[in-house]
Amino acid sequence: MNKSILITGANAGIGKETARQLALINETEVIYLACRNLEKAELAKKELIEATGRDIFKIIILDVSKPETVTKAVSQLPKSIDALIMNAGGTGGKTPEKLTKEGVTELTASNLLGHVVLVDELIEQNKLNNVALFASSEAARGVQKVGMKRPDLKENSVEEFVSIFNGSKFNGNFDAYQIYGWIKYGGTLWMSSMARKHPNIKFISMSPGGTRGTNGMDDLPFIKRIFLKHIGMKLIMPLIGMSHSVEKGAKRFVEGINNPKFKSGVFYGSKENVLTGQVINQSSIWRNFDNQIFQSNADKAIHQFI
Repeated sequence: MNKSILITGANAGIGKETARQLALINETEVIYLACRNLEKAELAKKELIEATGRDIFKIIILDVSKPETVTKAVSQLPKSIDALIMNAGGTGGKTPEKLTKEGVTELTASNLLGHVVLVDELIEQNKLNNVALFASSEAARGVQKVGMKRPDLKENSVEEFVSIFNGSKFNGNFDAYQIYGWIKYGGTLWMSSMARKHPNIKFISMSPGGTRGTNGMDDLPFIKRIFLKHIGMKLIMPLIGMSHSVEKGAKRFVEGINNPKFKSGVFYGSKENVLTGQVINQSSIWRNFDNQIFQSNADKAIHQFI
C-alpha cells in the first residue's frame, strides 16, 4: 500500500476527489496537493480535512506548464513519495497553441512536459518509490461518438512527435479539442517507455473516463464548452455510457496505484464504444500502444524540449 502520494492539479475536480478517497484509506499517511495557486490549494486542504476528518494534506506549489516550478517543488519535498498521480492537464488555457519558452505548445506543457520533468526529477533525486500514474484519455485512441478522431500519424517517428509537441504539424489549424488526444497519445507512449527503462517502478496510464464535474473543458470556445460540459456531459452522455461521476473517475486513479492487477507499461481505459464502466488494456483496441519503437520515439521527442 502507498503511504505517501503526490497529486498534481489537486485543488479541484478529479484531483481533489482522488485525494479525498485516498485519505479514507487508513494506510495513507500523507497526501501532497500539488497546485498552482496557494489560495485555492489552502481552501481545498481545508475542505478535504473537513470531509475526511484527517489532517494529512500538505501543499506543494507547482505549475506543470512551467518546468522550473516543478524542479523547485521536487527539491523542496522533505522525503520520497510512494506514488505519483499526474492529473493536471486540460485544453491548454486561452492560447493552447502558443509556444512556451521551452518550445512546446501550452497544450503540451500543461498535459505532458511538466509531468515528464516531474518524473525525471523525482527519479534523479531518488524520491519516487513505487508507482507513477499518468492521467491519459480515450481520446488518445479516438472516441468516435464524441467526435474525437484517432491521432493520424504517418510514421510515429521522433520528428513527427516533435512536430506534434511544438504544434508545427497542424499548420495553423489548431483545434485543442482534437489535438488534446494527440498529446495524450504521446504521453501514454512515454509512460510505457519509462516502464521499460525503470522496471523497479510501476508506470501506469489510466483514463478517468468521461468524467463530469472537471475543469478540463473550461477553456474551450463558449458554444463547444456549453454543449460538452453542461449539456452533453450532464444530460446526453450518461444515457449512452459516455460520462460518469467524478467519484467514479477518481476511483480509477485510486485503484490504479493500489491494485496489483494493473501492470506497468499498460494503458487502461474504457471499452471501445463507451467512456464508463470496466477498464481494459487499450492496446486491445489499438495496437500502437504496444509498439516499443513508437514508445521510445515519443520519449526521445519530449525530452528534446528539456
